[in-house]
Amino acid sequence: MRHTKYLLFILAATLLSAAAYADDVTFHASAPAQVVVGTPFQLSYTVNQRGKDFRAPEIDGFDVLAGPYTSQSSSTQFINGKRTSSFQLTYTYTLMAQREGSFTIPPASITVGHESYNSNGLKITVLPPDEQPQTGGNTSQQAGQASARQGNPSQPTGSDKDIFVRTLVSKTKVYEQECIVLSYKLYTLVDVAQLTNNTKIPEFSGFVKQELDLGQVQTNLEHYDGRNYQTAVIYQTLLYPQHSGDIKIEPAAFEAIVRVRNRSQVRSIFDDFFDTYSNVSRQLGAPGVTVHVSALPSGRPAGFSGGVGQLKLNSSISQTELQTNEAVTLKIDISGTGNLKMLKTPQVEWPEGFEAYDPKVQNNFKTSAGGMSGSKSIEYLAIPRASGTYTIPSVQYSYFDPQSGTYKSLSTPEYTLTIAKGEGAAETVVQNYVDKENIKQLGQDIRHIYTGELEEAQPDKVKFGTLAFWLCYLIPLLIALTCFIILRKYFKDNADLSRSRYRKAGKVAQKRLKTARAMLAKNDRAQFYEEIERAVLTYLSDRLSIPTAELNKDNIDQLLRSRKVDERNIQQLHDLLSRTEFARYAPAQSDHDMQDVYNETADILSNLNI
Repeated sequence: MRHTKYLLFILAATLLSAAAYADDVTFHASAPAQVVVGTPFQLSYTVNQRGKDFRAPEIDGFDVLAGPYTSQSSSTQFINGKRTSSFQLTYTYTLMAQREGSFTIPPASITVGHESYNSNGLKITVLPPDEQPQTGGNTSQQAGQASARQGNPSQPTGSDKDIFVRTLVSKTKVYEQECIVLSYKLYTLVDVAQLTNNTKIPEFSGFVKQELDLGQVQTNLEHYDGRNYQTAVIYQTLLYPQHSGDIKIEPAAFEAIVRVRNRSQVRSIFDDFFDTYSNVSRQLGAPGVTVHVSALPSGRPAGFSGGVGQLKLNSSISQTELQTNEAVTLKIDISGTGNLKMLKTPQVEWPEGFEAYDPKVQNNFKTSAGGMSGSKSIEYLAIPRASGTYTIPSVQYSYFDPQSGTYKSLSTPEYTLTIAKGEGAAETVVQNYVDKENIKQLGQDIRHIYTGELEEAQPDKVKFGTLAFWLCYLIPLLIALTCFIILRKYFKDNADLSRSRYRKAGKVAQKRLKTARAMLAKNDRAQFYEEIERAVLTYLSDRLSIPTAELNKDNIDQLLRSRKVDERNIQQLHDLLSRTEFARYAPAQSDHDMQDVYNETADILSNLNI
């Protein structure tokens, strides 16, 4: 019995040990991502447990100069009375590439305990060696300089070819609103201590920009113009052109602190061991570039709202059979790549008898060196107030695809709703749907009929011929006559709907501006610029007698010129609309800028003589 317990204990300990190994073992391969032909480099395999039977893969395209060299290290720490230990076993090879190209090193394998583990594979790009200079002179000295440029980039030659910045754009020929990725890339053969904040980035006039967060700067080896440079992207942004034509991006300027070896006369072979270095400031200029922007083709389809890229449209509905006063939600998802922040919310035409609420919009966008991608989710809520069968029409949404150079249209399916009459009298209350609060049903109690005896009221009697008698007839007559005159004037003024809207345009605009000022006080930028845009467009729609949906910058300018509005006011209005349209998606501005926009809007609306 005792031997049986002992064997069970050993078996359990073995299983626990194997489980611990299985949970904690990591086996990792590492090597440079780029190497140069003829330059040795190291390939390492590291495991954090004691292992055996290490098997390296077949390495094609590389000469194995040495290895594997085995090294191991271990450490033990006591933190807050808790003992922690670590172990590391490393196998190192010294390799040298035979030819340039892209090569893949398969995973290696090792056995830890009773389990076999595989490392990760590696992809290595092999670059050609530096081109040898064509001038005469000491050949060994030239080879030494070339070797220094490959293996020890901290020895500059002093020319501008040792360190410079290139301006790289993903495309130089694009359409309006098509995304461009602009990068400033540093190339260096010298040791760069740091890049200072003394940087001059152009304004990118004519573009809407979205800067990219590069995080920690990553360096790579790149063969350029016959030499192998250490490179790093030091600035990157997405640009969206706002008008057609050739748009010039001005040059940029950077400052780098370079570690330079002090040159001195060599007196003995030991002088090389006592070299000194100095930090020198280098001014680096990145050249400008011109981008040719083509206008979007004519013949824009219905439902086009400025989207440029590759988009998809999906929709769903919460239910198709419901009762009156019961909420229904239609969800539309627009996903893909492109100028997603410029996309406008599509409109849903709800059937007659539905009470609709403002849609709830949720954006999930990601920016990267490949552009902007993500999705825009819109939820529309409505409540039917009458029973019957209704159809929600298809929602049409169009965009421009720059890859094919054509417009493409998307649409949602039609939804047929069957509405049954709800039981009992109930009132549906929607509270702050935009803030995602719940919809509540509030029941109404039935007032019971009073069955007791009622006291008969005794009316006061008015004597014939008295003042009170005549006032009882004259006052209602005067009230009726006054109401008749007021209503007659009201019906006359409102018979012409466009004239009524024209007359009330100023009051409606002031109401919008009042709401915008409240958003300014709350520092709600998105809602503030939306109210400013609504105030301007609603005012123009009422004054010019044209639906808001048909208003755009071009026909606004034409209509105002036909009304002989001052050209300066037209240009101010045009600039204001452009500013408010994209301010919601630009980097955050100060409250002072928002106050200037508010004051400018009020001045423009007051100065427009339409």
